[in-house]
Formats: sequence, structure tokens, C-alpha cells
Amino acid sequence: MKIFFEIRKQKYLEALDKKDRAKAVEILVKDLKVFSAFNEDLFKEITQLLTLENFRDNEQLSKYGDTKSARGIMLGELKKLIEANPLFRDKLNFPTLKNSRLRTLINQSLNWQHQLCKNPKPNPDIKTLFVDHSCGQSQPNGARAPSPVNNPLMGAVPKPAGFPPLGAHGPFQPAPATLPTSLAGWMANPSTVPHPSASAGPLGFNPASSSAIVKRPRTPPTNNPAVDYQTADSEHVLKRTRTFGISDEVNHLPVNILPVGYSGQSHGQSSYSSDDLPKTVVMTLNQGSIVKSIDFHPVQQILLLVGTSTGEIMIWDLGSRERLVHKNFKVWDHSAFSIPLQAALSSDYTAAINRVTWSPDGTLFGVAYTKHVVQIYSYHGGDDLRNHLEIEAHAGSVNDLAFSYPNKQLCIVTCGEDKLIKVWDAVTGAKQFTFEGHEAPVYSVCPHFKETIQFIFSTAIDGKIKAWLYDNMGSRVDYDAPGHSSTTMAYNADGTRLFSCGTNKEGESYIVEWNESEGAVKRTYNGLGKRSVGIVQFDTTKNRFLAAGDEFLVKFWDMDSVNLLTTVDADGGLPASPCIRFNKEGILLAVSTNDNGIKILANPDGIRLLRTMENRSFDPSRAASASIVKSSAMTTFGVSNPSAGPSVMDRVTPMSSMVAMNGDNRSLLDVKPRIGDESMEKSRIWKLTEITEPAQCRSLRLPDTKNPTMPPIRVSRLIYTNSGLAILALAVNAVHKLWKWQRNDRSSTGKATASVVPQLWQPTSGIFMTNATSETNPPEEAVPCFALSKNDSYVMSASGGKISLFNMMTFKTMTTFMPPPPAATFLAFHPQDNNIIAIGMEDSSIQIYNVRIDEVKTKLKGHSKRITGLAFSNVLNVLVSSGADSQLCVWSTEGWEKQTSKSLQIPPGRVAAPVVDTRVQFHNDQTQLLVVHETQIAVYEAPKLEHMKQWVPPEASGLITHATYSCDSQSIYVSFEDGSVGILTASSLSLRCRVTSTSYLPTNPNSRVYPLVVAAHPSEPNQFALGLTDGGVIVLEPLESEGKWGTSPPAENGAGPSSLTAGATSTTDQAQR
Repeated sequence: MKIFFEIRKQKYLEALDKKDRAKAVEILVKDLKVFSAFNEDLFKEITQLLTLENFRDNEQLSKYGDTKSARGIMLGELKKLIEANPLFRDKLNFPTLKNSRLRTLINQSLNWQHQLCKNPKPNPDIKTLFVDHSCGQSQPNGARAPSPVNNPLMGAVPKPAGFPPLGAHGPFQPAPATLPTSLAGWMANPSTVPHPSASAGPLGFNPASSSAIVKRPRTPPTNNPAVDYQTADSEHVLKRTRTFGISDEVNHLPVNILPVGYSGQSHGQSSYSSDDLPKTVVMTLNQGSIVKSIDFHPVQQILLLVGTSTGEIMIWDLGSRERLVHKNFKVWDHSAFSIPLQAALSSDYTAAINRVTWSPDGTLFGVAYTKHVVQIYSYHGGDDLRNHLEIEAHAGSVNDLAFSYPNKQLCIVTCGEDKLIKVWDAVTGAKQFTFEGHEAPVYSVCPHFKETIQFIFSTAIDGKIKAWLYDNMGSRVDYDAPGHSSTTMAYNADGTRLFSCGTNKEGESYIVEWNESEGAVKRTYNGLGKRSVGIVQFDTTKNRFLAAGDEFLVKFWDMDSVNLLTTVDADGGLPASPCIRFNKEGILLAVSTNDNGIKILANPDGIRLLRTMENRSFDPSRAASASIVKSSAMTTFGVSNPSAGPSVMDRVTPMSSMVAMNGDNRSLLDVKPRIGDESMEKSRIWKLTEITEPAQCRSLRLPDTKNPTMPPIRVSRLIYTNSGLAILALAVNAVHKLWKWQRNDRSSTGKATASVVPQLWQPTSGIFMTNATSETNPPEEAVPCFALSKNDSYVMSASGGKISLFNMMTFKTMTTFMPPPPAATFLAFHPQDNNIIAIGMEDSSIQIYNVRIDEVKTKLKGHSKRITGLAFSNVLNVLVSSGADSQLCVWSTEGWEKQTSKSLQIPPGRVAAPVVDTRVQFHNDQTQLLVVHETQIAVYEAPKLEHMKQWVPPEASGLITHATYSCDSQSIYVSFEDGSVGILTASSLSLRCRVTSTSYLPTNPNSRVYPLVVAAHPSEPNQFALGLTDGGVIVLEPLESEGKWGTSPPAENGAGPSSLTAGATSTTDQAQR
């Protein structure tokens, strides 16, 4: 805007200087008046220049010279403005070009122009670049040859002839041949090295000249608009973009197993911001042993494969939080192994896992163990896991494993402690290549391809990086990793950028991007620790971001900036160098934890995906279809037309291949009806889960020092601390109680659990946190309320008297304010500013109060009875209030004006009390609003308060006393006057589990005890706590063997839709209870 203003101002001054007042007035009205809205005083001052005979009489313009000098000054100012604009960063300086760049461009252009010549000249004339070149019958180079792309006989085989570098055109003389100096150049310059590669088994087809493809790229086909081919004069000349980020290896798969798409998502960098990073912890998975490797399924993105230090393999369905598969390390066939290995296994039958990884289509996965062995499993959905291959791959530890597609045939690439890289047929297990050349154990492998050239990067623990083609010619490059570190290499999603990350023996870690054209480090990213514990692991996502686990954090970078973008501690509990892994779309991130678990982090799309996929397991029919197609393409003979994908015949008659893959002779006719029958059977047998006995769940009554002879003092408010390490309760006598869990052998995290008894905590001073009370409004009759700061350092609370601010460490009262009347009835912190508090009052008003300056900013009026609920949405920038009048109001947090209001719909046949608490809480998506009323649970969509769903409990349960979302917003915990708790599936508002009071309370027919309030753990979605009428607090969790509270009824049973439309952002803040 300032740029436009400076230009228009200069035009205005030039018109005044020429005494052309009519032109000046026109510029003032048409061009400058628009800026008056931003600075009215400046516009008035500019207008006053019309009254002056010479505008230089204005003091600020007294130094104005002639038009030429003024324009020069203006251009200088504009240059500064443009250079300061971050949008133009790195775009204003002409790039530094090497002296040889022009020669390279001319060579590439000549090669491109003449690539289809039938009889190419040894040295094509440079003049042929002056016009578009096309060889015909009359051309000296001969007739146009068929395109190698479309020629069915040639397939993808390049022509053997290639133009040499331009050598007969004056100054453009090629340099003497030297060893290749780039990561890309070795493909064009195969060199003979003293490290031959031994080959065993059938050799795949090798083109006569791999360099021909590199030096003479194919003409872009016109029949594939989905693929964007790069031009020759960029450093990406060898890099081919791929449709939707799916590699060529899986592009030929049938449609029914392609990854699930999400609206608005692409791999374009400009469409992402750091807000798209998965940073919200949505669940924690308990593994039981140290996590060594993790990998998301490439198609079903909620399936997570895990390998541990004890050799365990697990597959988790994140949608249902079920562990689908659990396998311990076990050798399938001892007799097939060498005698030394048999002896080693007989003395120590244990092995840790170094790597687990899925095949590109997700029908297979590989496991690399610390003892010689690689095992390949075929996965068919659910818990259907079958042994496929067991290979004695290396002498000693197998350090890494990956899948690749040389010659369109699926292979397994391994590396190990024996300093070797080996390639195996993924169908038969036959060894195809052995690559020798490293002088230290090989740490990792990274298969990749450019055009039709398949190759493998390998890294060793001495920091050496080598590259190999699938041939007998040895390594093509020999580089040093930064800091001579043990390094992992990875390409971004579309395969155009290469990164590496590693840690050396001194603990120094490096994460870099490579310039493949130059064979050098392009940029080194800042922010990794100088003394890392273990080897730092990293991953890439969305063609935009890098992530690494370091210093007990997950660190993120923008690929185009060397500075650290942001960090996430995942609510604590991470090891020094955690394992990390994105799913394919980058909307979920798995991170290993200190307590042998995995935390799943999600962005808003990930949260929506998990909620949508709840109770929807992996579709076995998709896996079966995938395995059929893949097995037909994985025969030892390959496929006849690899570029075309499977034929119709491949898809309908793969029985022999299926037997080879799966080890049984069942046909599709056997499989599909069985799957359908199982689904129908599950629908028929589903029933509500009833928890009626203490043995059916884990419950813990928190310890208390109350005198048993004293009358019960009911708990009126209850909340977990944001860290999940403690529970805070407020009783009707205005006294707070705090229970803290300690770290010990039974609880390494120190988080709240029903398995460990916490301490009723009090500072050494022995004081209590007790609210101020009012004689006219005693606490027994008042409406208590409290709110906890985000860092758990202080609590704001009221019990009919002044509002008190307490220090949570010392229990000391820091200040009191707002004496009644009216009394505060609900408190909520502003999500962006802890100094701003929304205070619901007994007189039905809402006061927006600034604690720092002790001032009421504004007072909101819209209810007719006291305020009973407040909830902020930091996405919609609104505050939603609810009152004892059963009314909802939406207020803008920018101007605090009321946007809309709506009265709650009372269910037919039910009569609401004249004054009844109505609570509100936002879903994690910050758009859906949970409304809790004694007669119903309802879901509205903000900000228009559109009524989406309603659940009315049976009258036998009594009235609803309270309800809250679980921390992941996938469940709703509802407490009732009959003492029971209902667990609803949030997406459908269907009751899936009922916990009766007999499961957590001793039987006493003379007492009527029931929960008044329910609180959800901030990071454990299946844990909740109850505040009871007898003053007790109960923590409840499902049995470890169950893992969750029941299962949702299938849609066929009339449960209704399984999902709602989610919003755009998530939050970890808890709702006010």
C-alpha cells in the first residue's frame, strides 16, 4: 500500500509543480482519496497543498528539487520497501552462475532439440538452436524416429546413441574428463572403481546406456496432462514430478487402493503454513517396550506399524485405537539358516528390531532385526498377517531395509553390519545383487529413481555416502556426510529434493539439503543440539516441512529456511532422540515416548480423519485386491508392459500368484462372502457394553482427610490440570483440594491414573485454598466456579463472594476482586490472553475483565437468568454463553457485539426446571459446540448455532448432572442422577457404554450418592473423574485388556451417521467444568 501511495503522491506533486491544478485535483480525488481511510490527517495536509502557490512552502517539502531528482529519491524509497518485503525474499538478486553453466545449457538444448533424429550428427550445429528444430526426410539428420515413450517395441529403453558435449564451437570446449562431482552426475558418468559388486541370481534388464536418459531426456508425452515435465534449464532437469505425490511404484495400482484424498490438500508449497503441522496430541499408545521403528501404512493412513527393542511387531488402528496385530520375535524355520546362526539363536533367542517399513502398496511389510534376519509379512487387513519370506540377510545386525522397483519388479534392499548392501526378489527371496565398497558397517539405504534410472544411496557409520545402480559397476559416488555422521537420507514427497540427517560419535547432529547437480550441501539447517543422545531421526512432509526428534522435542523447519520454524514437546515425556514418522499426507505424526509408548500428534485435518474413521477398521477387501494385483506383477518374469500397469487379465486371473503370495489356495469367491458375512454378523451381535461390577473396570477413590462423622461436603467443580499430573476439586464449602500423582516405578510419567494412588497435596505452610464467601450468599447456596491457567500456575475461583486468584504451588491468595453483588457464576480465560477473563454473573450479565489493569473492558447483556456456561473458540473468534434460561448466545471477541442467540429445544414430553444449568464446550475442531442440559445432550455448529444432533437419555437414568468431551473429542462422558455414567460416541451421539454406580461405589442402600460433575483427562481419552455428592472423587479407566469403553453400534443398527463435518483447528485447552 505504501508503494502505491508514494507513486501516486509523486504524480500529484508533479502536477502541482507544472501548475496543472485540474490534473492535481483529479489525482487527489481518484488516486489519493482512498488513503484517507487509513490516515485522514495526512490526506488533509496533502489537500492543503492546493492552496499554496508553491507547494515547497510546506516545511516537509521545502527540499523538493526538480522532477528528475524527486523521481530518483522516490525510486530509492520504493527499492527499500520492496527489499524489506518478505514476499520478495531471495528473489531480487540475480543468481550466481558458474562459468560452465552456459556450456551446459547449450549442450542440454542441443540434446533436447536433436533427441529424435534418426541419424544424429556427431556435432550438431549451434545454429540449430535459433529456431524450433524438427528433423524430416529432407533434413540432413534423417527422418523423425518414433518416440521412445510411445514405441511399444522399445518401451522405456533409451536409444543407445548420445550426443557428445559441444566441442567444435569456439570457446565452449569441454573440460578434461574427471571423476564425477555431483550426486546426479554419476548417473551420466559411470566410473570404474576397485569395488566390484557380486551378483547372484537372475539379473534384471540393464539398458545399454543409462547415461543416454540423463543426457537426452525424453520428449514429454502429450497424452498425460497430469504430469508436469520440467524444462531443461533448471537444476531439476533430471527430476520428474509425480501425480499427487504418489510414486511411480504405486501409480499403476487399481483405484480402489489408492490413498484416501482430502479436500484442499495438495503438495504445492504455497498452500501450507506452519499451522498445518501436526502438533496436537490426540492419543497415546502403550507399547510395553522401547520403540525402535515406526511406519504409517501408505494407503490406509490410520494404520501404524511399530517395531520394538524386544522384537515385537504391532499394527495399530488409530481410528479405533485397537492393536490389530501383535507378534513376538520368532524364527519360522531354523533349518533354513546357516549353522553359526542356528548356534547363535539357540544360545540367545532374542533380537531387537532396527527397521519396520511397508511396501509402496501396503500389502507387504519388512522387518530388519539386530541378528542376521529379515522377515517379510503379507498383510490382508484386520489381524490377518501371514508369513511371506524369511531371509538370512547379513552377518550380524541388519541395520536398514527398504523396498524398490528396479525393472518394475518389487525388490527388497537391505544393509548390515557386514558392510554390504544386498537386493532381494520380494516374491521368491532370491538374492539379486550384493554391493561391496563400504569400509564400515552400512547404516542406511535410500532407493530412488530419476526418469528410468533406478539407484540406491547408502550411508555407513563412518560418514561415507555411496550410490549404486542395479549393475556390476560398483559405487558411482563417494562423499562424506556432514560431520562424518551416521546418516539417514530421504527425498521429499515428490522426489525432487534430497535431505539427510545424522549424528556423529561426538553427538553433533546435522540436517542438510543436498544439491544433487553439484554433489554438495545446499543448505544446513540450524537448531539441532550439539550433544545429541543417540542418533537423531528425521522425516519430511508436504514438500514443505522437515521434522527431527532432538533434545526431548520434535523440531520443525521450513525446507526453504535454515532457521528453526517451531518445536513441540508433545506434552512432555519424550526421550532425548525420539523416533518420528509422518503419515503420507503429513496430517498425523507418530512420536516415541520415554515410557515405551507412542504419541500421535495431529493437525486439524488429522483430527477430522481420526474422528471420521472411528470404529472403521482396515478394509480387508482392499488389501486382498491390492495383493492380487501386486502378486501378479511380482512374478520372476516381470510384466510384459510395465508402463501400462496391470491388464484386465492380471486382475481377474491371478490365482497362482495369489497362492505364491499367501500360502493358501482360497479364491476370491471364498474370501469376499466371508468378509461380508463377518460384517453382517458383527452388526447383528452388537450390544451396549454394561459395566456393573468393580472387576469390569479400574476405579480409584482419591484419598481424603475428611472426618467420617462430619456430614458430606459435595464436590461441585472438578478439573484435571493441563499437564494431566493432578486433579483439582472445589467443594461447596469453598475449599479446594489438589491430588498429585508422583513419578515412581508403577508410573514413570507421573500422570493421573486409576492404577496408582495419588497424594492429597498441601504446601508445607499447611494452608488451604479457600474462597472468599459472602454472608448474604453463603457458599452452600452460591454457584461455585473456577478456571485454571494454561500453565497450571494459578487458579481463579469464586464461591458466592469475591473472585480469588490462588498460586497453585503455595496456595496463597494473590488477589481478590469483584465483590458481590452480583456474584460470579462462571469463569473462562481468553484463549489468547490469560489477562483477559470472561466472567458470567448472577445478574445474567457477562463482564470482560482485564486482570492486569483491574478493569472491566465491557459488559455483555443477552440472558435473562444467571450465566452457567462460557466457551471461547479461537478459530471463530467468538465467545458462546449459556444461561439458566436455557438460552445460547454468540458474541464476537473482536468487538464484543452479539452475533446470534437461540433457545434450547426441550425434548417432547420433558419439562425443564425454571432455573437449570446449561453448559457449553467446544469440540477440538473449535466449531462444533457441545450443549449439556439436564434433559439432553445436543451438538450445535457455531457461529450460527445450527442444531445438528440431539440425544435424550431414558427417563430411568434420571436427569443429566454434567457431561464433557474426552480429550480427543471422540467420546462424551455423561453423568446421571441415578449414579451411572454413559459414554457416547461423539460423532453420532450413540450410547456405546454404561457404567453403573455399583462398579465404582460400595453398595449402601441407605445412601444416595451420585456424580455432580465429570472431568476428562487432558491426554488420556479413556480416563475420566467424577465428583460425588458425598465429597468423594473417583478416577475411572477401562481394563487394560479392553483399552476403551465399549464399541460403537454399527450404522446398520440405526446409529445414524458416523461423523460430522469438522472445523479447521484444534486446541488442547480443557473446558470449564
